[in-house]
Amino acid sequence: MASNPGARCCTIGVTHEGQAKGELKDIEDVNCYFSYPEDKSTANAILLLPDVIGHKFINAQLLADQFAANGYFVVMPDLFEGDPIPLNRPEGFDIMEWHSKSGPQGKGHGPGQVDPIVTKVIKEMKGNLGVKKIGAVGYCFGAKSVARFSAKGKGVDVAAMAHPSFVDAAEIKAMEAPLSIAAAETDQIFPAEKRRETEDILKEHHIPYQVCLYSDVEHGFAVRGDPKNPKAKFAKEAAFLQHVQWFDEYLKGKRDIAA
Repeated sequence: MASNPGARCCTIGVTHEGQAKGELKDIEDVNCYFSYPEDKSTANAILLLPDVIGHKFINAQLLADQFAANGYFVVMPDLFEGDPIPLNRPEGFDIMEWHSKSGPQGKGHGPGQVDPIVTKVIKEMKGNLGVKKIGAVGYCFGAKSVARFSAKGKGVDVAAMAHPSFVDAAEIKAMEAPLSIAAAETDQIFPAEKRRETEDILKEHHIPYQVCLYSDVEHGFAVRGDPKNPKAKFAKEAAFLQHVQWFDEYLKGKRDIAA
């Protein structure tokens, strides 16, 4: 694997302050968070695939709004069919049990359940929503779907991820979209050996790639980092700007970042 399965570090962190500017709407039976750029254009879009806390987590919604402020139409679907993991679950919570067996009717949350959701949302984005190009960004759990849907013909044109989990080496090898990764110095899910394995794969691959390592932060920093910690705040903001620049270059072909 290019990253390890999830663990408790995927569920802990700090709730950020702010008011979401987007709205919740359905794509068929999939609830989604929509955030629009100032000009309301949907041509260039970002599919934001969240961590296990889900699409109603204010931190994720604020990230979606920040991408929208930089000129992108953003869609963030509920990947968990109403069964996300609440923030800061107690010690002993078994995330792998949740991944494999919980959820509606005990279906779990593996690719068999998540892939149809992402497929449905991409189809609607490139259909009725008028999207021309899709950049996908995945945080932790969501990174696996970014990799899977960056394969040829799957719909993602440009890819980004932060502190990925559950990603297989074969999924990285199959990617056709340019890829930007934001990684944490301390990360049991995407540790140094997995990061280097991923770098080795990308070095031999033909897609443009970027791997940025942030010191003094842990797994989840790009979504759940503590803004009162100066190092965590800087890394979170830098990882966001890293991904905006990547999308501007490969999705729009320009760099113009809103403050």
